[in-house]
Amino acid sequence: MLRNFKTIRIGLLIFIPFIFFSCASTPKDADSLSLFYPSSPSKDILRQQTDYFQDETPVVTSETAFQNLDSLLITFAGDLMAHKPNWDRGHYDEIYEDIKDMLLECPLVFANLETPVCDSKPYSTYPNFNVHHEYVDAAIDAGFNVFSLTNNHTNDQFLDGINSTREWFKQKESDTKETQRPVYACGLKTKPEDPLTYRIIKQDDWTILFVSITEILNTNSYSTYIDYIPPIKAKRQAFIQEIKKLQENNPHDLFVLSIHCCDPEYIFTVTDSQRNYYLELLDAGVDIIWGNHPHVSKKWELVPDENNVPRKLIFYSMGNSISAQRTNPSFAAPDTNRDYTGEGYMTRVRFVRENGSVRIALIDPIILTTYINIYNRYQIKVLNDDFISSLKTSRPVWSNYLQERKRLMEKISGTVIWH
Repeated sequence: MLRNFKTIRIGLLIFIPFIFFSCASTPKDADSLSLFYPSSPSKDILRQQTDYFQDETPVVTSETAFQNLDSLLITFAGDLMAHKPNWDRGHYDEIYEDIKDMLLECPLVFANLETPVCDSKPYSTYPNFNVHHEYVDAAIDAGFNVFSLTNNHTNDQFLDGINSTREWFKQKESDTKETQRPVYACGLKTKPEDPLTYRIIKQDDWTILFVSITEILNTNSYSTYIDYIPPIKAKRQAFIQEIKKLQENNPHDLFVLSIHCCDPEYIFTVTDSQRNYYLELLDAGVDIIWGNHPHVSKKWELVPDENNVPRKLIFYSMGNSISAQRTNPSFAAPDTNRDYTGEGYMTRVRFVRENGSVRIALIDPIILTTYINIYNRYQIKVLNDDFISSLKTSRPVWSNYLQERKRLMEKISGTVIWH
């Protein structure tokens, strides 16, 4: 059981078992070093792969650290929103220009799509979202390819929107099935009486079981077409039994569960009831709980097994990947709750499979910001020192603001639950 624990705070980038702290993405250049030694192969083998320090200690780079291991790199991102400034701008590919290369480095990139996709209805903003297929195609072309479709806006366009979204993604899955980058989406039913939906994702000889649910809807209209689990004890316990059976019938290496949670928006704390429920889900066999809905980033928790081998993760909220909830940044007061909606994390996680067991070897959160450029176009930027410095001359107010926002976001760190 996982509920007896103590927590230890850890930094933004961790290699396990050694810890390395960073605020940037994993470097790609051959000269960059890590403190992680993934295995102990013979020096003859290492000499073929890496350079050496004078004492014959191997230089391990981000490209060689996992070279001899059976591993899989997955990225988990936040909400893809569709406020009017996001879709009214056009040129949707420009939204993702700054992160596209990083996304494409990972074969699987998860995102919560918080809007229906219905071409027969006009684009629509909050409180009843809708987009056309080209808005989502831009995200897919940038590298997002595993989508949660269950959230409080899933039925914004009622049954037409639910059916259109489901069918569009069904066709997209079929069209990309034999490509190098298949698309997957989960959470919508064809008929009300259908069981819980799920996806089996095959990648590099790994099998991932993916389920997406929501605990909250803005309206109950057509809720039976959505994988909707209300936050009621009896419903939660029934869901736990359902996922246990689902796992028994679907052998897998990893079980990823997306939860659009019932916690309040724009609040950074995690309720005890939600946390205890997540721990029950981990006990039931879930490996990664990927939470969304609050629109601000929250802490994450790494859960080792009884031998202190890191096995499981809880992401309580990744914040927004793209939105227009911060239309007027508080330049004089960057620490307002609303300003946190302008940032989020995408987190790369490296899983290693050894002797039939899977452990977590890398957690690499990268801070993203929704930047409003001089043409009033909203785009995703990696919030790092280089980007902040690039604005010092042309937009000093933005530069100073984002410097503080970066400092505040870096306070959101992870904890290890030892038990």
